[in-house]
Amino acid sequence: MNGKVAKEDLDSRIFDTLNIILLTICTVIIVVPLWNVIISSFSSGKALAEGGFIFWSPEFSLENYRAVFNDSSIWQAFFISVSKTTIGVVTHVFFCAMVGYGLSKKYIRGRKLYVAMGVITMFFSGGMIPTYLLIKSLGLLNSFWVYIIPALFSFYDVVILMNFFRNVPDSLEESAKIDGAGDWHIFLKIFIPLSMPAMATIALFNGVGQWNDFMTTKLYITDQSLYPLQMMLYEIIVQSQTQSMQNIGGSAVIETTTKGVQLATIVITTLPIVLIYPVLQRYFISGMMLGAVKE
Repeated sequence: MNGKVAKEDLDSRIFDTLNIILLTICTVIIVVPLWNVIISSFSSGKALAEGGFIFWSPEFSLENYRAVFNDSSIWQAFFISVSKTTIGVVTHVFFCAMVGYGLSKKYIRGRKLYVAMGVITMFFSGGMIPTYLLIKSLGLLNSFWVYIIPALFSFYDVVILMNFFRNVPDSLEESAKIDGAGDWHIFLKIFIPLSMPAMATIALFNGVGQWNDFMTTKLYITDQSLYPLQMMLYEIIVQSQTQSMQNIGGSAVIETTTKGVQLATIVITTLPIVLIYPVLQRYFISGMMLGAVKE
């Protein structure tokens, strides 16, 4: 008996040791490049030109960030990114919650048909060209609302919220109706507060997607005043590659200075998500457990 316990204890220690080694390797693979980008963004053009550092720059400088923030188009792009992410997340979560609340009710006529139609759209889409023609016919080209309206609905998120709403006891809704509450009151005052973990999870997923999205701008926007921060980053990278080709055989400092601006822009575009994630993490973890336990 003691031998069996000792063997299980040894197996457990080996398993824990392998887990620690694997997680340490994964952490190093993720953290070291990220740290190098941050340090490089604070490095002078000369230090970037000489290179050869990973964890600490031999010559720190704020010139890269000064160059970025001196560009007025960056502030305009930052305002567009924050606006489209904030409005997009709020409207997306609210719209999906409304649809999920309706589809969670068994007495809704045609509910199975609506769900089947939604599931089909999860696997098959119209494609890029039909979508572009639809956006054009709706008059959303070169409009801020092209960031909001097409992103209002995601049936995947509707399914998550619909399953969450199904777990709310029917007696709670019946009790509210006996007290005179209508469907809107029940949805806003009872179901929304109870579903905060699920809604926070969807908000985080959608927020990261909205913040990092630049393909919508690439396809539907030509007015530079509507460019988000990520599109500005894309433009900076493309311009720097062009300059690098033009300066082959010339001064390397010009290229590395542009590289420093690129790195500073990457840090600026990533920083808001990094700051928001710890705030939403507790909701994110509980939201990921939705549907995992049937008790």
